[in-house]
Amino acid sequence: MRKIKWRLYPLALLGFILFHSACAQNPPLGGLNYVAEEKLAEQSTVLLNNSAYLIPLQNLDQVKIASIHFSNLYAKGFDSLLNKYSKVTSFNGNDYTGIRSLDVLSSDLKWYNTLIVQLNDADLNNPQLINFITTNQKVKNVIIALFGNSDGLVKLSGIMVPVIWSERVSPVSAFYSAQAIFGGVAITQKLKKDISPVYKTNMGFTTTKVRLQYTVPEDAGVNAASLIAIDNIANEAMLNQATPGCVVLVAKDGKVIFNKAYGYHTYDKTLPDKLTDIFDVASMTKISATTMETMQLVDQGKLNVDSTIGDYLPITRKTNKNDIHVRELLEHQAGLIPDIPTLEAIQPADHSIDSSAAYPTKVNENYFLRKDYFKDVMWPEMLNSPLKTRGHYVYSDLSMCFMQQIIETITAKPENIYVQQQFYNPLGMQTAGFLPLYRFAPSQIVPTENDQVYRHALLDGYVHDPTAALMGGVAGHAGLFASANDLAILYQMMLNRGTYGGVQYIKAETVDQFTAKQSDVSRRGLGFDRWDPIADHHYPSQLASPQTYGHTGFTGTCVWVDPKVNLVYIFLSNRVNPDVGSKLSSLNIRPRIQDAIYEAIQKGM
Repeated sequence: MRKIKWRLYPLALLGFILFHSACAQNPPLGGLNYVAEEKLAEQSTVLLNNSAYLIPLQNLDQVKIASIHFSNLYAKGFDSLLNKYSKVTSFNGNDYTGIRSLDVLSSDLKWYNTLIVQLNDADLNNPQLINFITTNQKVKNVIIALFGNSDGLVKLSGIMVPVIWSERVSPVSAFYSAQAIFGGVAITQKLKKDISPVYKTNMGFTTTKVRLQYTVPEDAGVNAASLIAIDNIANEAMLNQATPGCVVLVAKDGKVIFNKAYGYHTYDKTLPDKLTDIFDVASMTKISATTMETMQLVDQGKLNVDSTIGDYLPITRKTNKNDIHVRELLEHQAGLIPDIPTLEAIQPADHSIDSSAAYPTKVNENYFLRKDYFKDVMWPEMLNSPLKTRGHYVYSDLSMCFMQQIIETITAKPENIYVQQQFYNPLGMQTAGFLPLYRFAPSQIVPTENDQVYRHALLDGYVHDPTAALMGGVAGHAGLFASANDLAILYQMMLNRGTYGGVQYIKAETVDQFTAKQSDVSRRGLGFDRWDPIADHHYPSQLASPQTYGHTGFTGTCVWVDPKVNLVYIFLSNRVNPDVGSKLSSLNIRPRIQDAIYEAIQKGM
C-alpha cells in the first residue's frame, strides 16, 4: 500500500475531528483515504508492558482519568476520542514551567488514579519526564501513548508501564491509539525488529475490540455521500417546526459512523444542539432503565416473569392486581388503564413554591410536592385503578410503574441508583441517569415543554412526563435523561447480546427472550417494542427487518436495534418545545431517517 500524502486531504481529518466533537458538521470527506490510513495506523501500533492487562481499561466506574500532552500535534483529537469512552481531563504539560514543573503537575494530578501520557521522541529529551512517570506509577496507573520512531522507545526501556507505540505520526494514528486504550479498536501487531535489549522482535501484547469504534462510514462499507439524506430530513423537520433541533447517531458493525447535531435547543436559536447534549428520553426509560434492571434480576434468579404482582408486592394481594403476571405488565396486556390523573388532580394544599420538611419533593423550579404524596395519593390510585380486558394490548405507563415497585422491592434500592451503579457507570455512560440537574448545568440539557398551565415553567432538566414528575423525577416509565453517545453504548451492549467492554451485563439468552416477539396479540416483546408485521404500518420504518427492537419516547426520541444488519439507530429531539405538537410524527421524520440509513447501507460503496 502506497504511503498516503496527508497534505492531499487535510479537510478529511479536520472533518472527522469536528464530526465527532460537540458541533454539527458534515460527514468527513475522503473516507476511503481515512480507512487506508487507519489500516496503516493499525499495522504500526504495538502494545508493550501489558502483562497486568491494564489495556483495554476496565472498571470505568472506578477510574478517574487525566490525559497529559506536551508536543503531540494531535492531542486535541486524541483527547476528544478518549472522552467518547469515559470522562477524561486534559492537561497541557507545557503549562508547567520551572525547575520543579513536573512536580507541580504531579500535585495537580492528585485526584486522578489513571494517567495517560502522550509522548514523542522530542518530549523525552526532558530528563524530568522519566522521573515523572516512575514517580507516578508507584501510586497510579500510568499509560504511555508514544508516537514516532524507535528512538523514543529506546529511551523508555527502563519504564515498565504499558506503552502503546505508534511508529506512524498522523491524526489517524492518534485517534487509533486513543481508541485502543479502551478497546474501541484492536491492537494486532508485535515488534518487527529488535529495538533495545528490553524490546525485541515479536514482543508485544494483542487486544480485541470490546467497545464502540468511532470512524467514517466507509469503514463500515457505507459511502458518506449516501447519508446526506439524513441532513435533508432533519432540516425539513426544523424548517416545519416539528422540533427545534435533534441529534442523530448511527452505529454499524460496532462502529459509530454518523453522529450529528442539528438546530437549537429552542426556536429562539440561542443555544445550538451539541452531540454531548442531554435529552429527556421519556418512554425510552421503559427499556433503558426498568427493562434492563428486570433482565438482570431474571438472570440472578430473583425475578420470574411468570410470577404475579402479588408474589412480590403483598399490598396488591387484596386488589384486582394480585394475579397479574409480570409478563403481562411487560407486554402491556395486564388490562391496566393508560395512566392515572396527575397534575390536574393536585389540590392547592398539595404543593408549595418553597422547599421544606412538609414539601420535600421537587417537581420543578418553585414547585414542591407535599411529603408522601405518592404513598398517600398516587400509589392508592394505581392500586385501585380499574382493570379492562386482560390479554388485550393497551399501552400503559402504569405497567412500568408497577414494575418499578417490584424491582425496587426485590433490590431494596431505588431504580435510579441501581441502574446507575449496575449499568450506566460501569459502561462508561457519562450523562445517562435520572435527575440530571444534580450533575449537569441546564445549558447542557435540552428543554422540553413550556408548561404554563400546571407547572408554570420551562421544563429544563425536569422530567416532562407528569406522573414521573409527581414521583420526584424517578419512575419506571419515564425520567431518564441521556446523550446519544450514551444510548449508543447501552444498545451496542444489547446488540452484543448483553456484553460490552469485556463484561457480561445480561445473559445472551435473556436478551434474546426479551427482544423477541412474545405476545400473541401485538408486536411486543418483554418491555421492548418491535417491528410490526402489518406491512401497511411500516413500523418502525419501511425497511426495518423483522428482528428490529427498541422504543420511542413522547418527547420525540427513539432507539432501534436491528441485529440483521448490526445497526443501532438513535434519534433525540425535543419536539414538545415549546408546546406539544404532532409534526414530527405526521412528517414521519424518525422512520424516514431510519430508512435513509438502510438505503445507504444497501447502496454500499
